[in-house]
Amino acid sequence: MATHRLEHTLLPKILALPVFSSDPLSSVAYATEESLRVLLAASATAFTLVMPISITIAALLVIVVISYRQTVRAYPNGGGAYIVSKENLGVFPGLLAAAALLTDYVLTVFAIPTYGFVASIYVLLAVGLSRCLLSGCPHAVIPHDVIGLGPAAGGVSLFVILHAFSSGSTALTGVEAISNGVPAFRRPQSRNAAATLGIMGVISITMFLGISFLAQNGKAIPSDTKSVVAQIADGVFHGGFFYYGVQVFTAAILILAANTSYQDFPRLSSILARDKFLPRQFENRGDRLVFSNGVIVLAVLASLLIYVFDADLSRLIQLYVVGVFTSFTLSQSGMVRHWLKVRQGLDPDASRGWKRSIVINAVGAVATGVVLVIVVETKFIHGAWIVIAAMPLIIAGFYGIHRHYEGIFRQLHRGGAALAESPRNIVVLYVDELNPATAEAVGYVRSFTGGDFRAIHVQAPDSPPDLSQRWKSFCRTTVELEVLPGGRHPTTTVLEYVRSIPREEGDFVTVVIPELLAKRSLLSAVRRGTSFLLKVRLLSQPQVVISDVPVLKEQGGPPAPLIPEWTVALVFVSAAHDPTVRAVNYARSLRATEVRAVFFALDPSEVDDIQRQWEERRMPIALDIVEAPFRDLTAPILNEVRRVTQHPDAVCAVIVPELVVKKWWHNFLHNQRALFIKRLLLFEPRVILSSVPYKLK
Repeated sequence: MATHRLEHTLLPKILALPVFSSDPLSSVAYATEESLRVLLAASATAFTLVMPISITIAALLVIVVISYRQTVRAYPNGGGAYIVSKENLGVFPGLLAAAALLTDYVLTVFAIPTYGFVASIYVLLAVGLSRCLLSGCPHAVIPHDVIGLGPAAGGVSLFVILHAFSSGSTALTGVEAISNGVPAFRRPQSRNAAATLGIMGVISITMFLGISFLAQNGKAIPSDTKSVVAQIADGVFHGGFFYYGVQVFTAAILILAANTSYQDFPRLSSILARDKFLPRQFENRGDRLVFSNGVIVLAVLASLLIYVFDADLSRLIQLYVVGVFTSFTLSQSGMVRHWLKVRQGLDPDASRGWKRSIVINAVGAVATGVVLVIVVETKFIHGAWIVIAAMPLIIAGFYGIHRHYEGIFRQLHRGGAALAESPRNIVVLYVDELNPATAEAVGYVRSFTGGDFRAIHVQAPDSPPDLSQRWKSFCRTTVELEVLPGGRHPTTTVLEYVRSIPREEGDFVTVVIPELLAKRSLLSAVRRGTSFLLKVRLLSQPQVVISDVPVLKEQGGPPAPLIPEWTVALVFVSAAHDPTVRAVNYARSLRATEVRAVFFALDPSEVDDIQRQWEERRMPIALDIVEAPFRDLTAPILNEVRRVTQHPDAVCAVIVPELVVKKWWHNFLHNQRALFIKRLLLFEPRVILSSVPYKLK
């Protein structure tokens, strides 16, 4: 799907409600049951406490919903806990909120909301409450394997009540999803999001209170084989169609509830990546305009948790609620600070009603903060400690990634690389054997050096004794073939030779490596041990450029070196920074018929920035902007290259700036676009691939 069609994917309220409200709506299927588990384990007569606790939770949900309606109006571009906390409380509180939310999204992968579930629950409540009014509340149908009950005469301590309250507070999970997803709503986005949030709150509260009422009066007891909702439905409908309808829709919402997480985890990850707190790959949109990498990572992490915890909902909830109320508290505290800033601003329209708004968010912050303390106190030993211990590690990871990117940015834009009119280019041709790939490489080298280059061969047991003589007639130049002594790995010998070449700052040493490939197979190319390892090791050498000349046997090649009549040098760029300057300098040293830079715009918003940067750095070659509306570089790159190679006597020299990181694991923080380009063009005829390394410290 093209990027410009993103506007057409925005959701009306009738679709946004099931998409973004799946988490809070599905929570009513187990929130009452989690409270009952705690209460009845302490005392078999604790049913009377279910409704008071549920009403308190419902009041808290009202406060949170009203508070988040303030948030979506104040942040029409998406005001999740991360953004609100970061802008108003600082970077660390923002990252704390992000860490809490990311853990929550991983732990929420259980449901997708359906109107069928809502309808089935309302039918259940309507019939059950009607029977309560007319003939007495229906008794829940309890299975034999219920949880162990506490003593009938046992009292319920305040700690147990608070524990039951914190367990039942899972009814609030997912309320923040709409505030994170405001940009996905149809316009006016903030108004539609606030309306959807209000509708979601009404539905959640009424379903939750109704189920709690029927559970209390029907004496439902939690079981590992039959849920509380199923017990109530069995008692109300006595089996039959409606009972199984409730079962089916409840199962569907609990199995497919991942939709909220799959909407918001990738979106939040992309925002963190934009702010340089997560790897840049999380910013990438896939073919369907979703942040595909975030979806994949979420699926892997959620699957791992399901495996580790045996998909036990009660155990997972212990981990979940800490993150929920941490993000609630930080978000609402951030909104209090936001209204204080608005009051001091100069915009009278924005500051209208700030007193009422600040009171609402202050109440929300205090209420959710108190609940957070209760949750930590009552659930710490039951598993909440895992999340509490994990969040500092996640935040430390955020800061580590951010420091890496900030350091990289400073290195790339320090201005150390200056434009050169005619940089010196020392060319070394690595000759393994005399074949069509070597012939094409010699022709390419002669196109910009004449006969001023070096040719080397590392002596091997199978080297022909007359190779030097054959070289003279093969290359059609006066360049002698230097045969280097063997006995060691050829790459070590070549590296020592390259290091020994005298050079000045700003010079380039181009090592040209011909490769005759037996078949169109990437694995086969990698298995060519010497040439592949040589290219890898040369990347770390200062001032060295690696030029790969691949030729497929099936495509053939020139039997003897032929100088191309037309050489076009294309510099593929992503920004106008120091590595690009070096690549441009190198391209100019090739004395090509035509030299130009190419920028592939994955998003129209990138065009103005690259053009401005190009003008500021006063780049001496033209910049072509090529649109990639589907965010896939394959077709645009191939089209650009084939426009050149469609001419039989033309060669396309593709120059790619390539960052060389200090530590191997830093590669996971970068898009590896250079590797993608080299893999894509490896089997394209008459394409020379030149990597211009830029070593990072």
